[in-house]
Amino acid sequence: MVQTIQARDISLYELEENFGLELVTNNDFFNEWTENLPLLTDIEKSSLERVKSNYLNLTKRRPMSEEVVKMVVLSPLLDLAGFYQPNFEIETETSTEISAVDESVIVKGSIDVLVVNKKLWILIIESKSTKFDVVSALPQALAYMLDTPHFEIPTFGLLVNGREFVFIKLVKTQKPKYARSYSLSIEKPHELQQVLSVLKKISGLILL
Repeated sequence: MVQTIQARDISLYELEENFGLELVTNNDFFNEWTENLPLLTDIEKSSLERVKSNYLNLTKRRPMSEEVVKMVVLSPLLDLAGFYQPNFEIETETSTEISAVDESVIVKGSIDVLVVNKKLWILIIESKSTKFDVVSALPQALAYMLDTPHFEIPTFGLLVNGREFVFIKLVKTQKPKYARSYSLSIEKPHELQQVLSVLKKISGLILL
């Protein structure tokens, strides 16, 4: 009997057992978020300070909804990274369905995420969910990233709840492998700059 699991309910254990997903801890596997990052201009740095100021001001009153996270934090970052320019295609709603190797398990999902050129999956989490680690969305992100036709070409992901950012890299070989960054915070000096630098680097990679 075929078992159907919603992507939002999938666990890392289930992905490992049913799809052969493997965590890579070798830093060389995912060095795109730490090495040879593009330098930012003074204008870009100033824009990031405005994003941070807006975020801190709005969160004084109440947690930010998913829509506000996208509007106040994520959208300016994507703009600065060039994702709204020609050659990029962004989908705002998508559905996915992946089957286990033996087809005994099917994972289905329909999510409100941003998918850039089928190679960058961005999951936005409401900031009120920051009482849970932003990495709690990692299994769901990986489930969507596994639904890609690309083999041996890296697919990237970004988890964001307004305050924290986690990058993911997945390579679909015979046994899919992934790694993730540690959590970068909008509240820590220079880490928001690193987020933008990583996005700018990924923007160049996914056009290759």
